[in-house]
Amino acid sequence: MNFRLAATLAGAAMILAACQPAPAVSTPTQPAAAKPTTAPAATSAAPTSALAAKPAATTAPAAAAGPPVALHVSYSNLIADNLPEWLALEAGIFKQNGIDVTLDNIVSSTGIPALLSGQVQIAHLGGSETLSAAAEGGDLVVISITGPVYPFVFMAPAAITGIDQIKGKKIGVSNVGSSSDIATRVMLKKVGLDPEKDVSIVAVGSLQNRMAALLNGAIDGGVAQPPDQLVLEDKGFHVIYDLAAQRLPSVGDSIVVQRSWLNANHDVVQRYIDSIVQAIALSKKNKEQSIPVLQKYLKNDDPQALGVTYDFFVGTVTPQYPVVRADLFGDAVEQLSATNDKIKSFDLNKILDNQFVQSAMDRKLGGP
Repeated sequence: MNFRLAATLAGAAMILAACQPAPAVSTPTQPAAAKPTTAPAATSAAPTSALAAKPAATTAPAAAAGPPVALHVSYSNLIADNLPEWLALEAGIFKQNGIDVTLDNIVSSTGIPALLSGQVQIAHLGGSETLSAAAEGGDLVVISITGPVYPFVFMAPAAITGIDQIKGKKIGVSNVGSSSDIATRVMLKKVGLDPEKDVSIVAVGSLQNRMAALLNGAIDGGVAQPPDQLVLEDKGFHVIYDLAAQRLPSVGDSIVVQRSWLNANHDVVQRYIDSIVQAIALSKKNKEQSIPVLQKYLKNDDPQALGVTYDFFVGTVTPQYPVVRADLFGDAVEQLSATNDKIKSFDLNKILDNQFVQSAMDRKLGGP
């Protein structure tokens, strides 16, 4: 999906919007990532009036009297499919539901260990990484999937004019077994290339590292999504395969907890999922309130890029209700089981729990 035309058409509207008073966002002098040993970050404080507009959906009836329950939550990448938890924090939805959330950006390679060690109670990370950890004995549960389709396009420098020219090239992914790795392998097989023989897959550690490696020539291609896609296009890169346009099922961004913690905190988990569902509803109804949040967390001041990013993720990636479905793991199981026999026989139902999203649906949180 090439967003260049979309960005141009969106420009006039975004410029006009820029002339209006922008919704207030707390100044990002302290990033969303808070050190786990400290008190909740400044972003957990009472939000500014523009961001604290009450969501249209009703608040969770489970919210208890007394002080909010403190939660340490991680997200693995600076990608806009994390807008629900960012907006739930900035708009005060977590607070309304009786939870005091500190958000940390913990990259995917360390997100699972942080969850298993108890450093965080809830993690937003790739379903494929969760599956791998569970197959190795990690007692994890997926309670929501907010990224049920691939959001990626495959990008390469101008010298590579077509997908057939990537044979023998170095292809970057965040980590082996990550969402970007699964997507890359699915794409390669779709165009008749063997990921193990026809290209060199290079794990660079994170999305940010993958973008840097593309720009400095350390890799010859890799998957991207808005707003990074637009940045790469400005640097002369172009899309040579559009996986996002196919809207293929994927287990991308997922909400994961330890089973023991879930069993002891059902009420808190429900309030957290209720908050995510309400934040999704708010994002879909209120672009003006969502854009400043994307601006803050993505550290991007380009109104065109932010508008395109919002339209893409909120409009086509994030579902109204982030239900847990076994079929979304199809590609992850196929790709990971090629090198891990434990995944071939692993019972997916052991790690899937849709009861909390179903409860939000039954109560019609987030709209009809």
